[in-house]
Amino acid sequence: MRISGKSKMDVSQAGFILAVAMLLLSSSGTAADDWPIYRGPNHNGFSNETGWNSEWGTAGPKKLWTKSIGVGFSSITVADGRAYMTGNSGEKSGAKDTVFCLDANTGKEIWKHTFDCPLEAKYYEGGTLASPTADGKVVYTISKMGDLFCLDAATGKVVWQKNVNKEYGFKLPTWHFAGSPMVVGNMLVFNLGNAGAAIDKQTGALVWDNGKDICGYATPVPCKIEGADLLVIAGADSLAAARPADGKVLWTHEFVNKHKVSAADPIISGTNVFASSGYNRGCMLIDVAGGNPKQIYDNREMRNHMNCSMLYEGHIYGFDENNLKCIGFKDGAEKWSDGSMGKGALMMSVDGRMIIMSDKGELVIAKADPSSFKVLARAQILPTGKCWTVPVLSNGKIYARNARGDAVCVDVSGK
Repeated sequence: MRISGKSKMDVSQAGFILAVAMLLLSSSGTAADDWPIYRGPNHNGFSNETGWNSEWGTAGPKKLWTKSIGVGFSSITVADGRAYMTGNSGEKSGAKDTVFCLDANTGKEIWKHTFDCPLEAKYYEGGTLASPTADGKVVYTISKMGDLFCLDAATGKVVWQKNVNKEYGFKLPTWHFAGSPMVVGNMLVFNLGNAGAAIDKQTGALVWDNGKDICGYATPVPCKIEGADLLVIAGADSLAAARPADGKVLWTHEFVNKHKVSAADPIISGTNVFASSGYNRGCMLIDVAGGNPKQIYDNREMRNHMNCSMLYEGHIYGFDENNLKCIGFKDGAEKWSDGSMGKGALMMSVDGRMIIMSDKGELVIAKADPSSFKVLARAQILPTGKCWTVPVLSNGKIYARNARGDAVCVDVSGK
């Protein structure tokens, strides 16, 4: 682990606790309806909204707006009445990424920021991967090639920019950088290098890192385990827990597949950490009590190719390659499996309703129930085509996009 000279910051454990506490406290007010970062303010894919409508009948939910944003798989974030999203467009020799800022209610373009970035369609369509992160008056984005931007949220003007590959030497993995920026106090933490890295969010200076080798594709998960504030990171070949203040790695546990692809965020409950990966690798539950990881199980019942699973009332719900599946959290045993949606993605509201996008652009609402797959509503909201991106529920609206770049906002407010 390295801390870089003068860019070392006085980021205390208390500062980290305060930052997370402020996010969680905001869940009791209007701000909780925003979705400013990948997987939301609770860092687990759960929305605090419960009053939204999933009884829309055969007509489906009302479409408020659509937008063509370019090729990509990055998700959508929403803050302060604005929706942020990214896509890639242009010919191969002149491909560009664009960061869009739209009015979240109408889809009207407020600003956009465009820069050179290759499509890099390696066995898939290519395009953007990491999701934007809104943090007060600024927005952070990172491209698959390592172009990191701090943009003014009101105007899109560049506040500062870096390239973490060319300037800081972090090695590109096979499918390039995919983890989204995570705000922790005065830092941005990333899944970069062997076990994470932190960057000063005000200047872009490197604060600490744990080596420059290839990284995983998931986003760091901030959590508290046995009273300690940690970042759990799914790396190229292991799970690791780093201390946010200085990056010190407190424990690691091997978790690797033949392509070194860990794209789904780990799930933390108490001292238990769940991880899942595709390419027939499967899932694993470990107990990290005392900072000494011990394996509880390791099987192939849940193989998350790229999208995260969800933990609800003692059960894991997620896409096992091409099947939506429910398994027990404590034992990893299958409860049910449904193959009607292909390789899709899901999030949930805290009342146990799953918000699912099929890989063909169908929105499906289902009750999280270990006894069976219980569909409450379904509707085609995107043109038929590959859709691997997790949907977002924010302020009574669901936002979704497909690989081609068709983005949509539908009204589920019930008003």
